[in-house]
Amino acid sequence: MKIHHLKPAPGAHKAKTRKGRGEAAGKGKTAGRGTKGSGARRNMPAGFEGGQMPLQRRLPKLAGFTPRNRVEYATVNLGRIDSAFDDGSEVTPEALRAKGLVRRGAAPVKILGDGQLTKTLNVAAHAFTASAAQKVEAQGGSLRVIPRRSQP
Repeated sequence: MKIHHLKPAPGAHKAKTRKGRGEAAGKGKTAGRGTKGSGARRNMPAGFEGGQMPLQRRLPKLAGFTPRNRVEYATVNLGRIDSAFDDGSEVTPEALRAKGLVRRGAAPVKILGDGQLTKTLNVAAHAFTASAAQKVEAQGGSLRVIPRRSQP
């Protein structure tokens, strides 16, 4: 036996269907494309979604950017601190987490100025808004900014 005598096993090789070669060939006339419609004609454009607004037009043209060194703070308002702590208390991120006012585990804490402050508190946090700092100092309390750990 020589290499030119080799041939595939019976039934292993099937002849390619030649579409559009007459009715006798079995795939003549519409060549398996049905009648009318865009599928029966030429190829559809890349990204065509059947008339639905295509993905490249649904998405915004300019995505903008996200700063790589953005700090996500766990925030808490003064109004909630006022109702949770007694007069003269020491307010720290650990105390806020213990009372359930701050949920995000290792995130730095920022104090926001929404709500009324009626007590004198000593507040320690990673950041304060200007209105929060003004309200705490107006009540005779003290502020202490905790330095954030630098990211590696």
